[in-house]
Amino acid sequence: MKKVATERNFRWAGEEPSVGRVMVRKASYNGESLRKTVFSFLDNLCADRIEPGTRVLVKPNLLSPNPPESAVLTHPLVVKAVVEYIIDRGARPVVSDSPGTGSFGRIIRIGGFADALAGLDVEIREFKESGARDIGEPFGTIEMAKDLIDFDVVVNLPKLKTHSQMLLTLAVKNTFGCVVGLRKVEWHMKAGVDRDHFGRLLVQIHRAVAPAINILDGILALEGDGPGKGGTPRHLGLLMASTSGVALDMAVCTLLGLPTDRLPTNRAAGKLGLIPPSIELEGALPLVDDFQLPEEANLIYGPKSLHSFLRKHLLQRPVLDRNLCILCAKCAEICPADAISMDNGPPLFAYDRCIRCYCCIEVCPEGALAARNPPAGRLFQHIIR
Repeated sequence: MKKVATERNFRWAGEEPSVGRVMVRKASYNGESLRKTVFSFLDNLCADRIEPGTRVLVKPNLLSPNPPESAVLTHPLVVKAVVEYIIDRGARPVVSDSPGTGSFGRIIRIGGFADALAGLDVEIREFKESGARDIGEPFGTIEMAKDLIDFDVVVNLPKLKTHSQMLLTLAVKNTFGCVVGLRKVEWHMKAGVDRDHFGRLLVQIHRAVAPAINILDGILALEGDGPGKGGTPRHLGLLMASTSGVALDMAVCTLLGLPTDRLPTNRAAGKLGLIPPSIELEGALPLVDDFQLPEEANLIYGPKSLHSFLRKHLLQRPVLDRNLCILCAKCAEICPADAISMDNGPPLFAYDRCIRCYCCIEVCPEGALAARNPPAGRLFQHIIR
């Protein structure tokens, strides 16, 4: 097999036994072809887990109300193919998520899921109630979707897209959707200032959810200022699958020409001893080394007494494009630090309070917000290089 994009810790199928198996396939949203590829993933990686009567949670990325061509959500035809497989096996599928913004019903309609799943024996419902779940130290018991206890199997369906705070949102981060509603905001407030700390939170949530399989929709990916409308759709024509979310995320980094430890969740997984000792790639993994990434938020420099000044003048921050803003106030409503105010005009940002969680960028329905370095920050970055 031709080695197209590899790293030292990656091995190719057939060379020697490995722990993390990642299947890579060229794909399109053509119904029958897509169905065949998805069925192959499920047959090879978790057919023994999906049996007659099994209760299966299908967890796509349902961030906000966006059409399939925006590349913000898992494509509805990928969800449909997974649901059809589950039904064919005599199991019981439920499609669920907790959106970042917008009504669940509107997301299902605008995202094309209502049409795609019409006529199938599947329940579509929003995570609403929370229950306590111990995910381990230092976080201990946190509130996650109570529905999780009702399922025998979780099928995780992330979208390949960028994320202003965490660089990319892939398999591990997609399970953060199992934290319900504004509790996501609470955890952004508690852990979102430090990317590595937040990465550890995401890894431990993912481990608690324990998906049986992760199938990544990279057919139409999102680059640039993702994960919302600020990003730019880009056709990659790939589906990838693995029983290990960490292995899959590492493979995506290699696909994009990035060191695997560039992704905060991969760094956290490494510190927790959750990275497979070797990863088996089955299928040709191309190299997409011109994928446009977002600017990552800077860390806070200097003594604590200067942090307020540094956060206000040197750190990357959400910046508003007034020409795109429709004054909907969704950014102010979701801000966990109360750093955004509206006074009969465009949003005003208190950057000394902003925790750089970028929830506002995620929920903006018009893509009017983006993460940018202020002038002093750009100068500082130039000086320290």
